[in-house]
Amino acid sequence: VQLQASGGGLAQPGGSLRLSCAASGRFNQIDRMSWFRQTTGSSRELVAGLTVPFTPFYDGSVQGRFTISRDTTKHTVTLQMTNLKPEDTGTYYCHASLGVAGPYYWGQGTQVTVSS
Repeated sequence: VQLQASGGGLAQPGGSLRLSCAASGRFNQIDRMSWFRQTTGSSRELVAGLTVPFTPFYDGSVQGRFTISRDTTKHTVTLQMTNLKPEDTGTYYCHASLGVAGPYYWGQGTQVTVSS
């Protein structure tokens, strides 16, 4: 599985950004796709994800502000981020798993910066 992340950038507090993750390869075997966030000196933390059949889950810090969705025809998962806060700043990574025991795959990171 190959994951190609896109989107991100700079936004002001209260603004919006959208991240996309396109999967290729063994995408039909993916049972979960997620977004993680990493800040300097910290480990990656789960932000939001989708399990088959398309059940979303969110970290409490983004509940109600972020929405994760899936386009099955394009094999893409999108994270719509609204009402952004400075603490949302970080490098966001797309993650895919093929079962509970893996294997697991990571996309390249994309930077999100929320600042006035």
